[in-house]
Amino acid sequence: MQKKQIRIGWFYLLPLLTVNGVVVFLPAVSNVFLSFTSWSGLGQPKWIGIDNYIRLLQDDVVHQAILRNLVWTLIFLIVPMGLALFGAYLVLRAPAAGTFFRLVFFTPYIVSTVVSASVWSFLYSPTLGLSPLLFGAGADTPNLLGNGDTALYAVALANIWQWWGFLMMVFFAAMQSVNPSLYEAAELDGAGAFRKLISVTLPAIRPTIMFLALMTVIWSFLIFDYIFIMTGGGPAGKTEVLGTLLYKSAFWSREAGYAASIGVLMGLISLFVVGIYLSLRKRLKWEI
Repeated sequence: MQKKQIRIGWFYLLPLLTVNGVVVFLPAVSNVFLSFTSWSGLGQPKWIGIDNYIRLLQDDVVHQAILRNLVWTLIFLIVPMGLALFGAYLVLRAPAAGTFFRLVFFTPYIVSTVVSASVWSFLYSPTLGLSPLLFGAGADTPNLLGNGDTALYAVALANIWQWWGFLMMVFFAAMQSVNPSLYEAAELDGAGAFRKLISVTLPAIRPTIMFLALMTVIWSFLIFDYIFIMTGGGPAGKTEVLGTLLYKSAFWSREAGYAASIGVLMGLISLFVVGIYLSLRKRLKWEI
């Protein structure tokens, strides 16, 4: 009977496994193969061994892109995570208005990325956006997306605006599941609101925090849409990250083999981060 149930379980899983094999596994294997070739995207790939990976190690553009991905990761581990935790805690303490604020904060997340990035590009415009209103129109009007020192941070701000509401909703749901008796015990010990947040809430939702931190790191190394739409990797490559570099290598420079090696690098970085997370989870016995 048990073997029959196992067979039935595998039967129901078969469609899902087939879709994953076709959509995920086969393209991944193909990408690894192409990373060892010289290919323009047309014709027959030419096997060149590890030449693409040697080029990766020597390519300063790739090194700078990785650094920008790291900067992006650091920004998103601090700013939206911090805003989301604080926002979720405030909404939890204001149940009467909680539904309204959850709706307001979560709405940007459901807006199309193309629409959101386009609106922010307009707002940053030195001729039509907010800059002429705030600083006056003229040659000295700040062009945040056109300045290499500010472009990456300007794009990050736009992405944070859309992203942090989602994190807040997840943290809010986790905070709602905290055992109320823990807060009652803390109150008996004389703990105030801030102390309960530090000593009760944050430790209780630590698994959720760490999981979202893991996903934030992975998504930060996969960032493409906002940067490509708002700056295209410019000005002068100052916002180039691995995602935009991969796209340009494949479709602009017609170096699909080299682009595949960049994709493999991004995959290895994600696997490394996941490996660290799984190791910590096992060592610290986290629930998720």
